[in-house]
Amino acid sequence: QVQLAESGGGSVQAGGSLRISCAATGYTSSTICMGWFRQAPGKEREGVAGIDLDGSTSYVDSVKGRFTVSRDNAKSSLYLQMNSLKPEDTAVYYCASTFFCSSEVADWGVWGQGAQVFVSS
Repeated sequence: QVQLAESGGGSVQAGGSLRISCAATGYTSSTICMGWFRQAPGKEREGVAGIDLDGSTSYVDSVKGRFTVSRDNAKSSLYLQMNSLKPEDTAVYYCASTFFCSSEVADWGVWGQGAQVFVSS
């Protein structure tokens, strides 16, 4: 069983940048697709970015051009570089893994504990 742990959240002013990381331990061979999700207070969890084992990526429209997802397979790590942050990016960010990339939250079986990102105006 794979375990995921996020790090690097925090507070930043609008227009600033943050980088969050996710370390995978355990049976990491199953982390073929890894992704970032976020959940703001009172809202449903939404997919932010995903990256397949071959490096192909996908993003939700609201973060395209501002966020970059990357992974280091040798280190079993996932990253999300967030630039030009906006107050509406405030949320708890979760990393997740699954066998096949999917936009459906229910298709992702392993989750980290979450990292808080707060963007002030």
